[in-house]
Amino acid sequence: MLKKKTAILIFANSAEKEAERKSFLSADIFSALNNQTLKKVKKSGIDYFLISEKQQVGNTFGERFSNAIESVFNNGFENVITVGNDTPHLKTRHLVHTLHQLEKNDFVLGPSIDGGFYLMGLKKKHFQKETFLKLPWQTNRLQKCISSIADKNHLEINFLEPLNDLDTKEDLKTILNSFKKISFSILRLLQELFFRTKDTFLEEFIFFSETSYTQNLNKGSPIISCT
Repeated sequence: MLKKKTAILIFANSAEKEAERKSFLSADIFSALNNQTLKKVKKSGIDYFLISEKQQVGNTFGERFSNAIESVFNNGFENVITVGNDTPHLKTRHLVHTLHQLEKNDFVLGPSIDGGFYLMGLKKKHFQKETFLKLPWQTNRLQKCISSIADKNHLEINFLEPLNDLDTKEDLKTILNSFKKISFSILRLLQELFFRTKDTFLEEFIFFSETSYTQNLNKGSPIISCT
């Protein structure tokens, strides 16, 4: 019943496209993340649509995302649960919980630490495309803006646990330091990337230090003055 009127929208680009957009991550990492997301979604038993850059329509992220949501509703579904591919800690239980919460709430939001969201569950009757297009997409104001609009319209939001998206190098460190479980294959890839990044940073630091040292000598000024 509930499953039949709800669909999951995986709004995620191909691994190659994501690696272009987030150059500090590799296509291998995004390939693993895409596979994990699809696996979690299939395990939920909920109907789903995968919309990558090949099917997306629109010039901006807001347009592409709103059009994708609209396309799911146009396929006869009353509820949609949206997820991306950059949340390593996303679990099937988050999807199933959202499915049931949509029976009792107007919105379900999985907040990301950076102020956005990693999951959103909404009903067709509350989807206003014009409002969605005006949201501050891909900013740290998105979550607060959605909450504010919901309050003004007296809509109930059920919040899931906050999780980290992989948007920056700092996110990489935070996710690796987290006590939340992560698949071994993704953990290994992220660890390898982290240590490569650390080595690169160290090399840059040494180069900068040696360059500064040489420049100081050329100026005739000692690094340490013993007088």
